[in-house]
Amino acid sequence: MISVTVKEIALDQAMNPVVLLIDAEQSKVLPIWVGPFEARAIALSLQATPVPRPMTHDLMKNLCDQLGAEVAKVVVSNIYEGTYYAEIYLQRGGKEMVIDARPSDAIALALRTGANLYITEEVAAYALDLEEVADEEEKELLKKWLAGEQMQDDNQLLQ
Repeated sequence: MISVTVKEIALDQAMNPVVLLIDAEQSKVLPIWVGPFEARAIALSLQATPVPRPMTHDLMKNLCDQLGAEVAKVVVSNIYEGTYYAEIYLQRGGKEMVIDARPSDAIALALRTGANLYITEEVAAYALDLEEVADEEEKELLKKWLAGEQMQDDNQLLQ
């Protein structure tokens, strides 16, 4: 398994939200398209924005906490016919439980609980290698963007 983090939520050219998972070396990026509500849930967690009432993923975290279960890790485990699959690994009383989940829900829960996030080797085959997908100018823009530097025009990378 390959450890990844959520870089951010981006928008593709059609303004659809995309979760960008990046490896530790920042050499590969896995884009996963998600719905607008899921993107909002992930973005709120990334920005540590408090909400007045628990959202679905906050509720999931609260249930785990109250039941004494820990989210040990989240794995984006498979891709089948263009759809990604994920698993949430829970620990409770020395027992491990694996729960099937949509990647967007699993990622949102991982962010709220501080659980580690992984992708399998099979899924990593679909990640974009930054060295192969961009020319030198695009590589520089992408490296700055991945480092969190402000762009003059945030849409530079989406063109």
